[in-house]
Amino acid sequence: MKKLVFVGLIMIFGLSTGLAQEVQFGAKAGINFATLSGDQTSDFETVTSFNVGVVSEISISEKFSFQPELMYSRQGYSFGDNVIALNYLNLPLMGKYYLTEGLSIEAGPQIGYLLSADNEGDDVEDSFNSFDFGVNFGVGYKLDNGLNFGVRYNLGISDVNELKEVKNTYKNDVFQVSVGYFF
Repeated sequence: MKKLVFVGLIMIFGLSTGLAQEVQFGAKAGINFATLSGDQTSDFETVTSFNVGVVSEISISEKFSFQPELMYSRQGYSFGDNVIALNYLNLPLMGKYYLTEGLSIEAGPQIGYLLSADNEGDDVEDSFNSFDFGVNFGVGYKLDNGLNFGVRYNLGISDVNELKEVKNTYKNDVFQVSVGYFF
């Protein structure tokens, strides 16, 4: 999996930089408000956690950019007194369109790899699929000095439930607020 992500990033950066006018690298961190949606999830509650990672913005034209990211994202949900923590390595591939200078809308697919899952210290990784696919939608604002802010919604499209005896479908549902800096 690590080799696949690395090769994918090399290909993305290599192909995109040939078209690019400018490439910037940076880092970002933020807050996640996560839960699961799907069958019989009305008792599931949102958990608040975090995300952190590295980003690159590849300018294709004055108005359009491509922004691949590699993010650690702590997600999950709670029900009653139980908190299920799902730790992902996510690869969002965002297309950004600048409405005005600094203000952009963004959308793109995301693949996630489940690093671990626990329920109050007990390993429950076998209850969840190793891979997660989703689609992101968001808004961002970038200052001239490199400081940037973003709000994003990740709509899970794949079932993360791995338990065969549980016929319910569960999908990640994550709202994110982040701050970052391009070097």
